[in-house]
Amino acid sequence: MRELVFALEFRGIASPVTPGATKRRASSQAPSQTLTTMLGADGVRARVEAIAGERAVLDSRVERFDDGSFVEDGTITYGRAGAVSFVTVGRGTVAPSPVAGWTRGAVIWNVTGGDGVFAGAQGLITSNFAVSVDGDVVDHHVARLYLPER
Repeated sequence: MRELVFALEFRGIASPVTPGATKRRASSQAPSQTLTTMLGADGVRARVEAIAGERAVLDSRVERFDDGSFVEDGTITYGRAGAVSFVTVGRGTVAPSPVAGWTRGAVIWNVTGGDGVFAGAQGLITSNFAVSVDGDVVDHHVARLYLPER
């Protein structure tokens, strides 16, 4: 197996399947990108820049519970390279954000399969996200995938 570790910033929308429903759909995209982190005496500066290349597309189903937890399953397609499918490890969490009009949350997904270059993929993806009252999503993923040798 070979290990592949990467990070992406996704942006998109989350919305109820039906008004007032506990089930939601999330759809977001991430361009090919560079992420820069600069540490200094004055703090941490971070930047995400889109670069030429293909896009990753996330499509998922979410079921929220009264205690602020949720479960999720779906797929992430990484351009023409292929896709992975995933399910939540345990439950994710959502809570009010200190930024007015937003909630924040996090979840860990177990990769359950894949196709293309991701055929036979295993691993975990962490998602740390914020969602506005209008359903706008900003979602940061860190993936550690294990791929069979080709």
